[in-house]
Amino acid sequence: MPTFSPKPSDITRSWHVVDAEDLVLGRMSTEVARLLRGKHKPIFAPHVDTGDHVIVVNAAKVYMPPGKAQKEKIYRHSGYPGSLRTQTYADLLATKPEEAVRRAVRGMLPKGTLGRKMLGKLKVYAGPAHPHSAQNPQPFDLSAARRAS
Repeated sequence: MPTFSPKPSDITRSWHVVDAEDLVLGRMSTEVARLLRGKHKPIFAPHVDTGDHVIVVNAAKVYMPPGKAQKEKIYRHSGYPGSLRTQTYADLLATKPEEAVRRAVRGMLPKGTLGRKMLGKLKVYAGPAHPHSAQNPQPFDLSAARRAS
């Protein structure tokens, strides 16, 4: 029997909404990356983008342990000598929480053109509102990623 390779006509994409309030950033990011890659589908293939669209709301209320938020650093470099910029996750969560979630998910996706295509299906919003209600997104429960109280 030949190996099954999904064709573009076999792929059906759905929309999911993830409420990030009180979710641990890393645990939420792994599940979001799994949805974006399509690993939850029986037609998954590593060389084809079979994933769904994911909307993350309440990114400003995502949880990251205080010690880790101060210790983990984010680096940016413009390409010019001496232009390496360093920022902690605590600072990034305070100023641009959407970027913190996007970076965490991006690190868990494949590198290259396929990963960039998958990342294009991720929509992150700091507040509870999003403009994608016309796509009829279904809520995706991530109770396992909730922080312990």
